Amino acid sequence: MQSVSLQALLPEVKVVRHARARNLRLRVEPTGIRLTVPPFCTKTQIHQFLKQSEQWLIDTWSKQQQQLNQTNTLPQELYLFRHSQPFHVIQQQQRYIFRFDWDQQILFIRNQQAEQALQSAVFSYAKQFLPEYLNQVSQEIGLPYQACAIRKPKTRWGSCSSKHDIMLNAALVLMPESNVRAVCVHELAHTKHFDHSAAFWNEVAKHDHNYLEHRRQLKQIQLPHWYYKKI
Repeated sequence: MQSVSLQALLPEVKVVRHARARNLRLRVEPTGIRLTVPPFCTKTQIHQFLKQSEQWLIDTWSKQQQQLNQTNTLPQELYLFRHSQPFHVIQQQQRYIFRFDWDQQILFIRNQQAEQALQSAVFSYAKQFLPEYLNQVSQEIGLPYQACAIRKPKTRWGSCSSKHDIMLNAALVLMPESNVRAVCVHELAHTKHFDHSAAFWNEVAKHDHNYLEHRRQLKQIQLPHWYYKKI
């Protein structure tokens, strides 16, 4: 991993070479900027790409920092995938770091290190609901897989291995079901086409007619500031 400095208005851009990357991909988060590049991308190509993206980076980074400063508090309500009503978030002194009251739609979190408590609650919720939803989509579209793991990667919403093991990002439970389904379809399509060929995208389109719009939405999603707090 290397770093590239643009100017004082931006933090250093972390450049990561990824074996499966086919294009240069920028990701702006409240804690930093990351550029994923193909293995053989040259420094000149990287600098040219960043130069072309500079104004967009400045605008996006500035907007995020303003939002971070304005909303540096925990939410009082939290919408989670598969529940139509929000959970009321209550901070209090308690033995457990978090506790769901499913009947009352309340999420109790320990008031000490509350950000980490909220993260842990979201991760636990994801481990419960995402695997069963992936299985549901798999049966619906007729594309089987081997296993499902829930993790917290920084740059991917999901992945599929050559053995058809699928990883889903826990943060998906903070998104609408249409976006979660789009990620599931994308990864399940990789069990049939382990690439991003035309055949792969045709398979995706068969099961997600609005996949282009969903891809656009997923690229623009910004997770809440507390989700980036290191545990």
